[in-house]
Amino acid sequence: MIITIKGKVFTGLSEGRKFTELPWVRRQVKEQLGFEPHPGTLNLSLSSDTEIGILLSRFEGQEILPEKGYFAGRLYRASIMGRVSGAVIRPDVPGYREDVVEIVAPVCLREELHLRDGDEVEVKIWLE
Repeated sequence: MIITIKGKVFTGLSEGRKFTELPWVRRQVKEQLGFEPHPGTLNLSLSSDTEIGILLSRFEGQEILPEKGYFAGRLYRASIMGRVSGAVIRPDVPGYREDVVEIVAPVCLREELHLRDGDEVEVKIWLE
């Protein structure tokens, strides 16, 4: 099943960068998706009526197993703007916002797609 979502780019708190630079995260993304993630994530804010977290929780995706002191997460293969392959990463963090999507890719998506805060981005997500 493939779903298409649209969201607006926004600047986060750089937590995604810290997470994607962890060796065990980089290794698992490489093993499961075939690429090393560029440091950081592209943050998208979805319309308030989109509950992506609830939808994604119905599908397994690829699990990221944490080291001690971290939360697990899930990866869902994605295509960003029909031009870059990557993945939606969904941390299993209590209270994580349902209207936010974080995307990892082998390149800096802001640079590759010439994106700025407020730009709308379309993402196709493969749900397995």
